[in-house]
Amino acid sequence: MTERIGSTEPVSLTHLLGGRRGALDASLPPAAFVVGWLVSGRSIAWGAVAAIAVGVIVGVLRLVRGHRVTAVLAGVAVVAAGALVALYTGRAQDFFLIQLLANIASALAWAVSILIRWPLLGLVVGTLLGQKTRWRRDPDLLRAYGRASWVWVGQYTLRVLVYGLLWWTGAVVALAVARVALSWPLVAATVAVSAVVLRRSLPADHPGLRQPST
Repeated sequence: MTERIGSTEPVSLTHLLGGRRGALDASLPPAAFVVGWLVSGRSIAWGAVAAIAVGVIVGVLRLVRGHRVTAVLAGVAVVAAGALVALYTGRAQDFFLIQLLANIASALAWAVSILIRWPLLGLVVGTLLGQKTRWRRDPDLLRAYGRASWVWVGQYTLRVLVYGLLWWTGAVVALAVARVALSWPLVAATVAVSAVVLRRSLPADHPGLRQPST
């Protein structure tokens, strides 16, 4: 689905919800953890050092690209927290525990938002489009955002199932592979499918996401 800024510049839902670079950036520290862990003879400490070092490098690059300092610091903090958890428990797979818990929380949050008729997809896109919550006064958009948000619930649920199984069995390398495989490719598929659901859920004569019918 493609919307327009003003009347000339096309903007896709993929652009509005974030692109490939952010998802790949988030996958680099976990990959570095596993590489450091393997190269050092399965030393969690060295894996942690590698993950934090790569996390800091990614953070600096994101700052150079103009990202907010708070978002960058949050990303580095998540990596450091994962490393500390693994160091504390002595289990390499626990580096991915925070990621697993975050996806559980996300799946629940998106599902609840739909049930209470404040679908998170509408909140995200509405905020990015500068509409705040005006879209909620449009019954068609409210219904469409609710339906499309279920696609995002499915994304997080899939991650929970895969990460949970691999974490439970201690498959550290497979966790890193899954972390990469279920980042941008899954996000891209989710954006594409949710865009289709949004488009098909709106009446043919609806003016579009940028022009709620109020």
